[in-house]
Amino acid sequence: MNNERNRNNKFRNARIHQRRVVSADNGQRGHPRGCAAEGERNTEGAIEMKIKCELYNDNFQNRKKYNIPRAQLVIADIPYNLGNNAFASNPSWYVGGDNKNGASKKAGKQFFPSDKNFNLVEYMHFCSKLLKPEPKERGKAPAMIMFCSFEQMAPLIEVAKRYGFKNSYPLFFIKKSSPQALKANMRIVGATEHAVVFYRDKLPKFNNEWQQDETGKKMILNWFEWQRDSVKDVPKIHPTQKPVNVLEKLIKTFTDPGDVVVDPCAGSGTTLLAAKKNGRHSYGFEIYRPFYTAAVEQMLTIGDEQESQMDIFEILEEAVK
Repeated sequence: MNNERNRNNKFRNARIHQRRVVSADNGQRGHPRGCAAEGERNTEGAIEMKIKCELYNDNFQNRKKYNIPRAQLVIADIPYNLGNNAFASNPSWYVGGDNKNGASKKAGKQFFPSDKNFNLVEYMHFCSKLLKPEPKERGKAPAMIMFCSFEQMAPLIEVAKRYGFKNSYPLFFIKKSSPQALKANMRIVGATEHAVVFYRDKLPKFNNEWQQDETGKKMILNWFEWQRDSVKDVPKIHPTQKPVNVLEKLIKTFTDPGDVVVDPCAGSGTTLLAAKKNGRHSYGFEIYRPFYTAAVEQMLTIGDEQESQMDIFEILEEAVK
């Protein structure tokens, strides 16, 4: 029994960071460097490819030692530099959400220790080196998406220009409610998230087929509905965790199956999960150990059990043949 359990554990752990998808175009579209060698042709003649999903407990500045491929899309939620006022407008500043109960442990605290150590210049340099080179043909250029506060948008655009990202446009995400409950009787409260799409010269790769399939419309607007993930399906790990369903839309828009997505500030790992679910290779960096551990153990294992069951059925089918 122990030997059987050990074999099952080894099988499960071997699949935590990999997922197989089938490319009907015989692996010729959007494969990252080295991927073609990993593909195997199935009985239908299509390429069956192992999708990599890797998270490193390290700073993105150390990327070279991991030998990760160039990215079609870099997407990250950078620190908002809120410092010790991270929970200032949130009820959790007070015990039980009531100021009559006095300040809670979150009062005067930042979201996490690494928040204050973010270096924007180093980040931009990293992204400029990690993204694929500008291609000669149209419709293949890479992109970088940065979630940020509204106030950060203008300075980020200026800094990005120094690193070759000459062009950009904003994205807006509309929420159904606001976390700024303590300001409800003082002012109009914020209920939006913001991001900026950066690119060098040519417009980034763009796909709207998924939009047509889901809504029947070709046009993708520059605002998206901010739908929270169900806690039954996606664990809450990070205080500023971005919904998987939102990230999926961005990844499907700017990449093809088999492309590489990199998140330098991975946090909960939702970007990597969104990429894995849609057949994109993904690599992430997270320096805060508790977030890294939770992401590996809770987030990136989502869907593995179902895939393992599918593999067992495939083995049984082969045995029958």
